[in-house]
Amino acid sequence: MRSRRNSGVRLDYFHSLLERTIFKNQNPVTGLYFSNTESNDAWVRDNVYAIMAVWALSMSYRKQADLDEDRAKAYNLEQDVVRSMRALLTSMIKQVAKVEKFKHTQSLEDSLHAKYSSVTGHTCVGDKEWGHLQVDATSLYLLMLSQMTASGLQIVFTLDEVDFIQNLVFYIENAYRIPDYGIWERGDKTNHGQPELNASSIGMAKAAMEAVNELDLFCARGGAASVIHIKSDKVAQCQAILHSMLPRESSSKEIDAGLLSVIGFPAFAVDDENILNYTRDTIVSKLQGQYGCKRFLRDGYKTVKEHEQVTIHEKDPARMYYEPAELKIFENIECEWPLFYVYLMLDGIFTGNKEKTSEYFDAIDELMVYLPDGSKVMPELYYVPEEKVELEYRSPSSQVRKAGGRIPHLWSQALYIIAMLLKENHVTTGELDPLNRRQVTEAKPDLVIQVAVLAEDTVVQEVLKSHDIFVQTVAEASPIFIYPARVLIHIFKHLGENKKMKLSGNVCGETGVLSTSMLYTLHGKILAFVPQFLDHHQFYLALDNDLLADLMKNDVAFLRNNWKELGRPTVTITVTHGMIENESIQKSILSNIRKFQTGYINGVQIHMDKIGNLISTSCIKRLTFLESEHASDASLALVLGQSSSQNLKSNYPQPSLPAVVALDTPESGTSTPQSASSHDSSRRLHGIISRTRSIDIESGLPTQTRQRLQASALGASSADSSVMQSSPMGRPTTGSRGIPSIPIEIGRRPSAAPPPAPPVTRRLLNRQRRLSRDIFAEDVSAFGELKDSVHTKFSTPKHTNHLPTVTGLGSSFERTLQKARSFCVGQADSGLPGGLFPLSPLSPSSTGSSDRHFVLPEESTDSTGMIRKVASWMDTTELMDLYAGQEDEELVSQLRACTTLSEQADIVHYLFEKNGLDWNTHINKESEVTVRNLMTELYYKSAKHRTWSLVRHAAGILQKRVEHLAQSVTDLLVRQKQVSVGLPPEPRERIILAPLPPNELEELIYESCGEDRSGAVLTQELIIYLSLFIRTEPHLFTQMFRLRVGLIMQVMTSELARAMNCDADDAYEQLVTLSPCELKELLHHILSGREFGVTITSTKSSHGSTLMNRRPTIICAPKEEVSAGLTLKRQLTRSRRKSLTRQPTTIQDLVEQEVTEDRVGLWLRRRRVDGSLNRAPADFYAKVWKILEVCPGIQIARRFLSQSMTREMTSNEFKFALEVENALNTVPEPEYRQLMVETLMVIACVVENAWIPGFGQVIDVAQLVNAANNLFLGDQAAYDGDALQCCASTDPGFQRPHPLSCQGTAGICEHFYDSAPSGCYGTMVYMTKASLQILNVAQMFEGQDRVDCRPS
Repeated sequence: MRSRRNSGVRLDYFHSLLERTIFKNQNPVTGLYFSNTESNDAWVRDNVYAIMAVWALSMSYRKQADLDEDRAKAYNLEQDVVRSMRALLTSMIKQVAKVEKFKHTQSLEDSLHAKYSSVTGHTCVGDKEWGHLQVDATSLYLLMLSQMTASGLQIVFTLDEVDFIQNLVFYIENAYRIPDYGIWERGDKTNHGQPELNASSIGMAKAAMEAVNELDLFCARGGAASVIHIKSDKVAQCQAILHSMLPRESSSKEIDAGLLSVIGFPAFAVDDENILNYTRDTIVSKLQGQYGCKRFLRDGYKTVKEHEQVTIHEKDPARMYYEPAELKIFENIECEWPLFYVYLMLDGIFTGNKEKTSEYFDAIDELMVYLPDGSKVMPELYYVPEEKVELEYRSPSSQVRKAGGRIPHLWSQALYIIAMLLKENHVTTGELDPLNRRQVTEAKPDLVIQVAVLAEDTVVQEVLKSHDIFVQTVAEASPIFIYPARVLIHIFKHLGENKKMKLSGNVCGETGVLSTSMLYTLHGKILAFVPQFLDHHQFYLALDNDLLADLMKNDVAFLRNNWKELGRPTVTITVTHGMIENESIQKSILSNIRKFQTGYINGVQIHMDKIGNLISTSCIKRLTFLESEHASDASLALVLGQSSSQNLKSNYPQPSLPAVVALDTPESGTSTPQSASSHDSSRRLHGIISRTRSIDIESGLPTQTRQRLQASALGASSADSSVMQSSPMGRPTTGSRGIPSIPIEIGRRPSAAPPPAPPVTRRLLNRQRRLSRDIFAEDVSAFGELKDSVHTKFSTPKHTNHLPTVTGLGSSFERTLQKARSFCVGQADSGLPGGLFPLSPLSPSSTGSSDRHFVLPEESTDSTGMIRKVASWMDTTELMDLYAGQEDEELVSQLRACTTLSEQADIVHYLFEKNGLDWNTHINKESEVTVRNLMTELYYKSAKHRTWSLVRHAAGILQKRVEHLAQSVTDLLVRQKQVSVGLPPEPRERIILAPLPPNELEELIYESCGEDRSGAVLTQELIIYLSLFIRTEPHLFTQMFRLRVGLIMQVMTSELARAMNCDADDAYEQLVTLSPCELKELLHHILSGREFGVTITSTKSSHGSTLMNRRPTIICAPKEEVSAGLTLKRQLTRSRRKSLTRQPTTIQDLVEQEVTEDRVGLWLRRRRVDGSLNRAPADFYAKVWKILEVCPGIQIARRFLSQSMTREMTSNEFKFALEVENALNTVPEPEYRQLMVETLMVIACVVENAWIPGFGQVIDVAQLVNAANNLFLGDQAAYDGDALQCCASTDPGFQRPHPLSCQGTAGICEHFYDSAPSGCYGTMVYMTKASLQILNVAQMFEGQDRVDCRPS
């Protein structure tokens, strides 16, 4: 008889071990594995791991078979794998209705079950009797189905099963935003059944989608219909969320050993090696013990204390959950699972680390348990015996533990067999991973992104040719067919359709740049798709060419970081008529194309060519699901034809208003066809829209600032002044104060400021200036292409203007323009001035104007007080009386005649407020024209001319919703950021904690913004931009857990007011006047703290018009100018004291004076910005947790944080950070909130240095801040400080006024807010002294007379 090799003997041993530990739990009829003999429940996750062990052994026999018996064993094991995998598939198919419903609802009740009966394959518990939604289990099944199919096993037999697998992909593709019960089936660690967003589920879903992509489930015998497709954009979403969460598992678990299955075998879901290593190291350092790893911190599962707590609970002795305060008793006695040693051993095998493999193999060998038959098996866990619990509390990891739980543990035993087969080289890593997922961290070659630029038609082609850019038209790209992104969405809706199984296919209504950067083949035809951001049927954001150019660069950078397909990405860009200004390509679009031609843009390598020349190197996908027999050519043509026509159809309404040829209303002296009566009515109605957006932030400003703003309201220092600079994050190094700010007139004697204008007058003046700053731009083809001179392929409704047109802007605009020129130091006609960032507007105007210019410190331009939104004019009795008696017919008649956009807007708005949107105006006798029709037409007209303030106002009245608004909110929420809309306090400020349907989200935003309809639209815009930034620059949101959009809008307004030296009303008018791209840039400056400024740009309106338009433009400072400014400040600071002792007499003295004054207001401003953005220092929340450990509680405003929170939550737990954040958010004043944060940081220093063992009293943070403020005022009185002018006094009987004359909020002196934290007289020094006094810390220093209170 032939002897067997040693490898064959070892395989027989593992086969015997498999029989005794795994096969004994298999039902012979269904092939499903039950986890223990006490029940017949078959968990999906346990079954997949058990099948993996059988699969690994089958491949070992197949490769090393010595005898026919070995080959028979290999075949038998393979068929057992197929039977068990098909048994799971059959059980899931029986719930096909749930899969279909879950795609639409993502509800817990509609999820697939996590376990089935091993006897029948049917469900074994009810929908609500278990935490069934476990995305990781379903994803694990799909992952291993893909690996086994790639190895040659055919598990799926029919096309119906293929369609079901495709719908399982749809089931898991949104894992990045689906809270589930996670790998431990409990959700929140208190086991109350609250689902959470789990990193392990997201990682497993990502791995499954990558594995199943383009896989033929019929193996070599398949065809077009048996291939599975995924959207790469969904994978990228999962990857982004996964990377942002790791090493955290969920909001209640700061770390989880289950992540080992995600960062290593079998998922290999993390391709960033730094994140992978950091996650593994965190698991080892926090969870690893002598007997394995804890699942997570304070895990009470199967500990003796868990049994005690359940036993003594009188209300519910059979409960399966914990009370929050009970979690503390499980600390240091959590059960340790040998399972995770096997994961770490597998990690060593797959990474080739033999030392690590040997270390964990030895540890596992010592933990094995012997059964009565001599088999070595893996126990489920090791626990601390009851008699040794107290000893373990006192000295963690010192006591001997006992094996407990299920012995053998099916999951652990299966992984152990796989690890041993790999260690002994019976099977290789490549055989267990035929899809090569283990190489996910390997360096990728440099990516070249292909760009094909196409002209919309020959007219655009000629314009591009004039710039030496030679491209094809869309028609010339044949035989490649160009479609908008919406067509691709419509095509993919047919993916996975199955009428017999009542599966609707893909319900996702969006597509990303990864999908549109591929070419597709369909019946021999090649299809290319334009990115979705270029779709002009989107919200008005797509009409801003600067924003489109910026999105182009963002998408290119996104492709470089996320492209994983074979072949190069091909970005197809169409240049349309909407990108033409004054018979030339818009500058930002042209600049991008120029960079494409050079071969690089923002460091990304680009290859620009004709699209036909790019086919050979492009990534090409076959739309095989449309190439099946039931998809006829006629039906395909119908799909493409309908999709194309729907996207190319004009949405522009039938015009009812005269064509617009003027921006603002002409004043007397300008020829108009209007009657005197109509003209009077026009003047009375003029400015209605502006009054609906009135803002008052002056109540929170410093006294000097308010005086200056009131003086500037009449134009003394108008918003049209030269380029101003602003830095949200100025960082002076000391806390010393400058002398009181005094306006200094350059070259002329000081004179009294003009008296402040009444509020109504100021608003009217603001309104008169506002529309003159809106920019006219080119016509937009997506809105109907109103121009007649350029032929386009879009259908445009024809209309006739029955009244003469106005050929000029009128005298009012000309005078406004001339007046602005007299005030401007820097003027930009078609670009930016040379010197963007002078230290101050010192130089007189080039026009020789005699107007005054002031040198003002930064405090004078600080205007970050609370914004108060004034209600619509319809709520004002005075305005109602003003318009009483106006006949609607007269206004409609005037509307037929007026040709200025502002007057049309005012009249339509008045008709809306008086009669509503559905009132029939009878402006057109042939058909009904309601106010809604007119407002819609006004929306498209203002969008055509890029008058963004009117666009936003009309969009607000029509309650338009930004596309993908709900998705943008979800992008923020899944990155563990809460979102609030509206201004505080609650309930006006509405907090969004979970994804909402689009309609509910829209309603919530409009309710929170009240009458400010433009504010509702701005809120939507800001949410879009925030979601964009958090995807591209997540570091901007570090230590920010709640994004308060209302406060962010407030900060943007106040920063704009500061930069432009204007009042709040005008600043908000300018904010809504900014183009979408400029609004996005301003938001970025606020978030990043970069220098920015405002310049006034004058441009001609499009299409050769003589109309001149002026608008504010956000600009950033060149690095060299910022550096030079800082250097100058440092030099002049050395002679600061000398400069304060004399009056300025020269320009040099004035510059020195301004540098000194430039520090005034910086720290106040910074605290307000940080408070509005909810920023906190690094490790702030963990430090607060440590404070709570040593005190009964912390009082923050109206919220009390109890010490019991430390018994429920760990220091780095996300839930704890949210609790602290919610307490701080009850403080309405952002600068006061930041002082509270600084105070808590000071107390944290006391705790970390172990100055005292604990505090015996509740820490009232407000009391400490007030005490620190009193100490500060005492020093101010003693040393003759600035606060003597307001809050400090040497008189013992002095009583501070209420409210404070310095406008300090919450009873705190404004000078204290404006002091730097560090330095001998910094805020932290006073906070430290206050803490020593109130908290009795000084007694711990054993009677020392002096203690150094300066923080290190």
